[in-house]
Amino acid sequence: MSGRLSVLITGFGPFPGAPFNPTEPLVARLMRLRRPALDDVALASHIFPVTYADVDRELPQLLARHRPQALLMFGLAARTPYLRIETRARNAITTIWPDAAHTRIGKGSIARDADARAFGPHTAKLLRAALATGIDARASRDAGSYLCNYLSWRAIEATGDARHDPERRRPAFGKDHAQMTDGPALAAFVHIPLIAREAAWARRGARRITLEQLVDAGEAVLMEMVRLARQAAMARADAPS
Repeated sequence: MSGRLSVLITGFGPFPGAPFNPTEPLVARLMRLRRPALDDVALASHIFPVTYADVDRELPQLLARHRPQALLMFGLAARTPYLRIETRARNAITTIWPDAAHTRIGKGSIARDADARAFGPHTAKLLRAALATGIDARASRDAGSYLCNYLSWRAIEATGDARHDPERRRPAFGKDHAQMTDGPALAAFVHIPLIAREAAWARRGARRITLEQLVDAGEAVLMEMVRLARQAAMARADAPS
């Protein structure tokens, strides 16, 4: 494989009900990592506004600009006290909760006549990498029906198996949706819990995962993504044209 490996790491900004989104400091900390295994890796990051229109517009732009071999996404699951490695995106979208732009969708599915879409078998390796740090992490088959699931769906499309189907690429909102370019070989979505950032948690006797624990787990998942993406890139390079 020639050239630097490119990896895009994303999080989300605040949204109704979550004025603080811990994916922002997590992504920032991962971007500051200095490890020998990352010497030949071009890391890029992005924080998505929590709107369907922004995901539809910005994801294709980011993929065209950075051309990542791996896409590692983080989102907040405020009611889950552990780390979740999502294994698939559901063809579901909430008609109840509006996004941060107060936009509410009027249909309950993302695409017409489509089933759930799997990230791939690499999610099991990412889970093992996270568990090795001692954090409570579990595989999940339900990414919800809000922006995390929606971004997961669009990211899986970008990995290649749906790029040539315009119907599945149709955005939920807005008219300005760039066409997907050559997408990453691997994509993954990790749901993180609220972090222990206030003394009130200790007073309540609640055990919350800390930002440092999330950074350790996020680093382990990132390193495994880099290793797998490097393998995938070498396999692509060796494949007959």
